[in-house]
Amino acid sequence: MRALIALLPGDGIGPEVTAQAARVLTAVGELYGHSFALREAPVGGIAIDQTGDPLPAETVALCQAADAVLLGAVGGPRWGPSSPVRPEQGLLGLRRALAVFANLRPAVPHPRVAAASPLKPAVLRGVDVLIVRELTGGIYFGEKRREADWAEDLCLYTEEEIARVVRVAARLAQSRRGRLTSVDKANVLETSRLWREVTTRVVREEFKGIELEHQLVDSCALRLVQQPAAFDVIVTENLFGDILTDLTAVLGGSIGMLPSASLGEEGGPGLYEPVHGSAPDIAGRGLANPYGAIGSVALLLRHSLHLEVEAAAVEAAIAAALESGALTSDVADRDDRACSTGEIGDAVVRALSLHKETR
Repeated sequence: MRALIALLPGDGIGPEVTAQAARVLTAVGELYGHSFALREAPVGGIAIDQTGDPLPAETVALCQAADAVLLGAVGGPRWGPSSPVRPEQGLLGLRRALAVFANLRPAVPHPRVAAASPLKPAVLRGVDVLIVRELTGGIYFGEKRREADWAEDLCLYTEEEIARVVRVAARLAQSRRGRLTSVDKANVLETSRLWREVTTRVVREEFKGIELEHQLVDSCALRLVQQPAAFDVIVTENLFGDILTDLTAVLGGSIGMLPSASLGEEGGPGLYEPVHGSAPDIAGRGLANPYGAIGSVALLLRHSLHLEVEAAAVEAAIAAALESGALTSDVADRDDRACSTGEIGDAVVRALSLHKETR
């Protein structure tokens, strides 16, 4: 296979973790006979510094022409909330430009990093949850107004926006354990009441074998840390999904462990990125955890390039690297030697080669 991959390293630790993810992607190409062309472009704060725009037109053009986009992270204190132009505007603009409306965030804790989680091992046993977050609607994209002593953010959803992301989540549930939890705040918000009505109708009419439950977002947050193994697929709106998916970081021991995939209609390029932020306090020190970025490569191979064997090989290599003790300081035990970002990349590439040799 030949594929064009747009690399957007971004800010902070973004370039460090993206470099390791790119190494793994290149290794997959070499081992399995694919030709992946990786082309880099600026986004976020670095793009503001270079061009004054957090999402330059050249970056958009590259991403729209690519088969998939691999992103690092954006943001930092140099471009704070009061700045007229912010890195996060580039990220939101990129999601809009690529029309990626369904954000997939899996959380499957590995036993080797269980000690890094504040939760008891018994609570983590059997956890395999996938959160599907609506990504291009809701309060993040609604009209915003600010006066001297008040501010307003509009949360808006249409039936079609809700239905299309629910269909994505329900299809994923069909391929897993057949359970779908829809999360809202229907006891307070009118958008949530619409969300619940549309979700119920779509699942009833189009996915008859799916077991659907509705849950309020506050009780879902509590249940995610008390009984995370009770969930299969969770679907929710933009703001709730942002918060809940960060909460699942406690399941994997660190937010650095979590990958994500943002998908649109079939045929368009997907956007793949670790869930973590730019972590400017550790940028450039070789401490960043690249497992989330490398896991995002597996999702890229699976969802955009439809290379399931290769995706599974990357996931197996991640598991093997963890089992061998390749751990960054955020997930290492006191008795473990903390590895650098580059050493994690070395371990995964080595495990990937061994996996291919034994197959």
